[in-house]
Amino acid sequence: MKPFRIICRSFRDSFKSVLRNFSLSMASIICTTITLILVALAIIVTVNVNHMTKVLEEELTIVAYVEKDATSEEVEEIKNKIARIPEIKEVIYKSKDEWRLEMMNSSETLKDTLDYLEGNPLLDSFIVTVDDDEYLAPVAKEIRDIDNISSADYGEGMVEKIISVFNIIKNATFVIVIALIIVTAFLISNTIKLTIFSRRSEIEIMRLVGSSNTSIKLPFVIEGFLLGLVGALVPVILTIYGYMLAYEKLGGSISFAVIELVKPVPFVLYTSLLLLIIGSVVGMFGSARAVRKYLKI
Repeated sequence: MKPFRIICRSFRDSFKSVLRNFSLSMASIICTTITLILVALAIIVTVNVNHMTKVLEEELTIVAYVEKDATSEEVEEIKNKIARIPEIKEVIYKSKDEWRLEMMNSSETLKDTLDYLEGNPLLDSFIVTVDDDEYLAPVAKEIRDIDNISSADYGEGMVEKIISVFNIIKNATFVIVIALIIVTAFLISNTIKLTIFSRRSEIEIMRLVGSSNTSIKLPFVIEGFLLGLVGALVPVILTIYGYMLAYEKLGGSISFAVIELVKPVPFVLYTSLLLLIIGSVVGMFGSARAVRKYLKI
């Protein structure tokens, strides 16, 4: 029962201390809020860039065109040979008639052009998906060497450049997130240290009356936890409602629906939980370190 009473008393003292030292408490909360907003923005950018890269890599395919005079048996043989390549995830056959219908449905200009032409000038093909984008070039080369294959293309040159740019952005935003979390921990910790340092006389009195180190430190640790938690509330609200509103306004994508955004749920919930953990844990440890190191308890 005694530990329970100590914890209850510590929570009570922490709440009183926050209200009694309102200006210093607000300074800690504002510092926490500002830095965690930056962390939230960096996390949103990082996760969406990772998602865009993943979607792009999944949509990268090799289109292998079959020679016009290939027989149905030869086409089946080509499919079997492609399917036996270890790095291939999926092989889909697409006839020239399917290509023609798809192109006619996509554009009136193409429809008029194809209607004007006699017969079907398109080629049968295979849509090939690989396990990883790094296999695109070697697999395309291997497919080109198969008999009765006219060509095998995947946007060579441009694809590598796009993936390279996305990887640079992904790595840069990841580093920014880590750096911001470290800066956040430093700022929050030092703000709370200043708050506690200004109350060193209060701690000295508690020591003189014989209070134990635990009973002195616990209210400050809880206070730091509460300040960090409260400071994280605004970033959490902005993350949830801001991202959901942006997602709705943009229709779930950017750049004319080419780049798909991460769906709000459960992404915003995980991000909010992370912000709450960062704020409360950093506040708690910042207070603990300040009491122990700066006030020599």
